[in-house]
Parts: sequence; structure tokens; C-alpha cells
Amino acid sequence: MNRTQLKRSSILRMAGVEMVNRDGIEETFLLRAARIAAVVAMYWFVSITMVFLNNHLLDNHDLDAPLFVTFYQCVVTVVLCWLMQLLSAVCPQLIDFPSVKFDVKTSREVLPLSVVFISMITFNNLCLKHVGVAFYTVGRSLSTVFNVLLSYVVLRQTTSFKAISCCGIILGGFWLGVDQEGIAGSLSWSGVFFGVVASACVSLNAIFTKKVMPAVDANIWKLSYYNNINACILFLPLILVFGEVGRITRFSRLTDLWFWAMMTLGGVFGFAIGYVTGLQIKYTSPLTHNVSGTAKACAQTVIAVLYNSSSKTVLWWTSNMLVLGGSSAYTWIKSREMKMTPSGPQDFAKEKLIPGEKANTGV
Repeated sequence: MNRTQLKRSSILRMAGVEMVNRDGIEETFLLRAARIAAVVAMYWFVSITMVFLNNHLLDNHDLDAPLFVTFYQCVVTVVLCWLMQLLSAVCPQLIDFPSVKFDVKTSREVLPLSVVFISMITFNNLCLKHVGVAFYTVGRSLSTVFNVLLSYVVLRQTTSFKAISCCGIILGGFWLGVDQEGIAGSLSWSGVFFGVVASACVSLNAIFTKKVMPAVDANIWKLSYYNNINACILFLPLILVFGEVGRITRFSRLTDLWFWAMMTLGGVFGFAIGYVTGLQIKYTSPLTHNVSGTAKACAQTVIAVLYNSSSKTVLWWTSNMLVLGGSSAYTWIKSREMKMTPSGPQDFAKEKLIPGEKANTGV
């Protein structure tokens, strides 16, 4: 009897009979499916566009100033946070954004995270600059491995054998990818180094984020606001030390509106990725978000290869599949393990939202 009712309920839902969503509002199955498809498509568009746009900005031979590019994107994020606060006050029915007033004490509490944050986005952009979009997925693939390693070293959290086996698959894919890039003559060891350091910083960023979340009332937008303000301040001496001021002043297109439009657009997409990531997790699940991210990374790699008219070997593609497959398997195993604990799903959601695709990472 129960099975018959279940089948009948499923048929009615597929036919478009009204259902109740998680907000308590009635909606049809088709409407819910269309909303999820739109959110996933928006996430794919923003994420892929941001990676290609950042690659275009960083691959500018006339302006070798990756720190300045990243600094400007942080400035855009701060301005957008102010703008979203204003719009939220004017149109609270349409825009929900927390009201944030700058507090020096809170800024100091967030500062350790900000140091890790600027390291993460800087090395991430340097990796993208040196390896390009096609190899970017493999070059930045060790975040999961560092998650396991640093969770044990810093938090004393152990990992199951199945999850560690997935890390072994990722490592195998990474080394195979490096080997194939070397055979093709397109390997950048500096790019590989930046990718490894960026992966470690992503994991550290997740750990430090969990520690400072109470200081910002566990609000990811407040955290982004303080993080990017601190980053803007911290980037200024770095730009001076690494001699980028001279390169900026000698840049021939400094007064070109199109250049600044592209720079600003990069910052806008960096801000938007945090929003669409949270939106995708809200309307699907952390596991589905990770699967979507894996599929997006695969599509991103294919687009980059086709765009550059590159010819890749079977082993090169195998390295990508090992990395993506190992990452997906790890997420699936961790989600099953966390569901067995009382706070598992919530912790897993936070874990996937924080280190995954945040503003300016382009993951």
C-alpha cells in the first residue's frame, strides 16, 4: 500500500501537481526543476567566465602586475558590498544583504584569515597566469589532499581509508598531468609550484574561516567585507615591494576605459561567484554542488582546449579524469560519513561553501 502511494505521489509530482518547497511555498515539479536548472546554469556561466576573464587580464604582456590586478578586484568587492547594503536598505523585499559597519576590533580578529586569503587568491592567479585555463584544473587539484593533511595536523581530525584512497587517485592524476605537460613541452614549473601553494592556502583558508566565523556572526557576506578590506590594505605594501608601481605607471593603456571595464568586470564576477555558489547549495545540496563543480571544471577544460586549438594526448585527458573522479568520489564518501553524525550535513555544507568557489578564487 505504501509503495502504491509512493508511486502515485511521484507520478503526480512529475505531472506538475503542486509541491511544497523548503520555504513552505507551493510550486510545481516543473517550476522547481526550471529554477534548479537556472541556478546551475548561472553558476557555470559565472565561474567559467570568471576564470577565462582572469586569465585574459593576467596574460597581459604589457602589464605584468598580478598583485595589482588582484588588489583591484578586492577593491571592487568592497565597493559592491557597500552598494548591496544600500540597495538592501532601499529594496529589502528584493535584496537581502546584512548591514555592516566597519569595526576595527572585528577587522583585527579577521586579520589572520586575511593573510591566508590574500596568499590564496594571489597564488591562485599566479597559477592561472603561468599554466593557462586548460591545465588549471590539474594544477590546482591538490586542495582535497591538503584538506586531509592539514585537518590532521592542525585539527587532529582523522580521515577514513576510503577518503585517503581518493586522495591517492587525485595525486596520481596530478603527477600524470605534470608528466604529460612536460612531454608536450608546455610545462611551467613555476605555475605548478604556485598551484600547489594555492591548494594549500585554500585548505588553510577553510580552517581559519571556521575559527573567525563567530567574530562576524557566522555571516559569509560580513566575512567577505572585512576580508577584502584587510586584503586591500595588505596588498599595498606588497605592490610596492615587488616593484609593480613602476610597471603600472609605464603601462600604455592606463587611461583606456576598456581596460578598466575588463578589470571591473573581473571584480564583479569575483563577487558574484560567492553569491551563485551559495545559491546553488541552497537549491540543491552540498554534494550536488560539488558534482556540478566537477562537471563545470571538465567543461571548462574542454572549452579551453578547443579555444586554443590544442591537441592533447589520451594520457593528458586521463590525468584530468583521475583528478575530477577522485575529487567527486572523496566528496561522496565524506558526505555519506557526515550524514551518520548529528551535525554532519550542516558541517558538510559549511565545508563545501567556504573553501570552494569564493570570490576571486576562480575555482
